[in-house]
Amino acid sequence: MQSSAFYNGQLLIAMPGIGDPRFEQAVIYMCAHSDEGAMGLVINRTAPDISLVGLLEKLDVIGPGKEHIRLPPGLGARPVMIGGPVEPGRGFVLHSADYYQADGTLPVDESVGLTATLDILQAMVRGEGPRHFLLALGYAGWGPGQLEDEIAHNAWLTSAADERLLFMTEPQKRYGRALRAIGIDPAQLSSDAGHA
Repeated sequence: MQSSAFYNGQLLIAMPGIGDPRFEQAVIYMCAHSDEGAMGLVINRTAPDISLVGLLEKLDVIGPGKEHIRLPPGLGARPVMIGGPVEPGRGFVLHSADYYQADGTLPVDESVGLTATLDILQAMVRGEGPRHFLLALGYAGWGPGQLEDEIAHNAWLTSAADERLLFMTEPQKRYGRALRAIGIDPAQLSSDAGHA
């Protein structure tokens, strides 16, 4: 069977009526997609009770007993995202390609990488991390052929991703901006989508 297009580095935008409350109005950045399945991070859901500083303290990257570290400006105010329902205790940093760790970074495309080790958090605290980043707990995953089937059944729209949307747009505005980027007015979307 011939494989369909892979969506690495693309956005998935949930259609109304997707049928899964975990993905209502979700925007997912696709980190990996192959014949074996797919993995992505929801980029527009913030974790309500977790701050980046709190997470860094919990992971013992900063806190008592550490030499005094002054966080780079704005780092502590960054939200932690809910990346998806799979492995919600596991952290992922989606980031600009100016940071690369040979044994820990997965290059998604020429401008974005994914790192899931503590080293990137330690580098960020020292001011040596990536220029742009998004930290997420958990991920969205699909088995072989599952994502392709959902796209064929109008659960998701696909779109190119750009750094501005990923890293410089407030999380709650990403769904509307992603839709407008492909020429769709969010107010005009219907949950009764069909094939043309």
